[in-house]
Amino acid sequence: MLTSLQNSLVKQIRKLHSTKERHKQQLFLLEGTHLLEEACAGNYPLETVCCTPDWQAAHPSLWEEACSRCARAEIVSKEVLDAIATTVQPDGVVATAKRSDHQTQLPFTGIILALETVQDPGNLGTMIRTAAAAGASGLWVSGDSVDLDSPKVLRASAGQWFRLPTAVTEDLKATVQQSQQAGMQVVATLPSATLTYWEVDWREPSLILLGNEGAGLSAELAAIADKQVRIPLSPGVESLNVAIAAALMLYEARRQMSQELGVKT
Repeated sequence: MLTSLQNSLVKQIRKLHSTKERHKQQLFLLEGTHLLEEACAGNYPLETVCCTPDWQAAHPSLWEEACSRCARAEIVSKEVLDAIATTVQPDGVVATAKRSDHQTQLPFTGIILALETVQDPGNLGTMIRTAAAAGASGLWVSGDSVDLDSPKVLRASAGQWFRLPTAVTEDLKATVQQSQQAGMQVVATLPSATLTYWEVDWREPSLILLGNEGAGLSAELAAIADKQVRIPLSPGVESLNVAIAAALMLYEARRQMSQELGVKT
């Protein structure tokens, strides 16, 4: 059992708390039982798994499965587990996995979110979770957004990170134009728009453009959208959280498609 905070593996994993080190080591952190379960269910390859004796005793099947998927497995003391986790009260297990470059091409079908310069990991993780729940086809993020594999993003996604196709684009404008060429309608959210989001025909393949939490969507991207929509707000309310805005449109799309198919939502 590893008990020393000076152990080389422990030091290596602790460094993954920083974005710079995650990029340098090309690894990211998976914390907690639920994320580990989702990683195993999604056949995501693991590098290292560390757990406390109590956690191992409580989750023998998951421990065995995780061990079969990783290069190294270690039982560690509670003090070591607390040190390598980023959460205040970890539940007993931390794993590492290789970063994906997320440069894959998403299919331009169904409903896709495209996010410009989103900075809050909680927002990004929530949008991943919501998009998966609403049956979206995938999610694009611009290269200057928060890392897709930030520990907070993974936690906020509640494990849906492993289920929803996601990709990073270094040229979001080009990606938007590619989606248009593939036959998707591009819908941008703007407070000045005259069309409300429920007036859009979401039964068409659609790319939903959402912008930065503070600055909103850039004028350049908004200008190339096929449709600009607003979410009506009561007087005195300036804006909605970007993840809430995404949820409203995703579920309006789901409602319309379900009605067409005669399915109860």
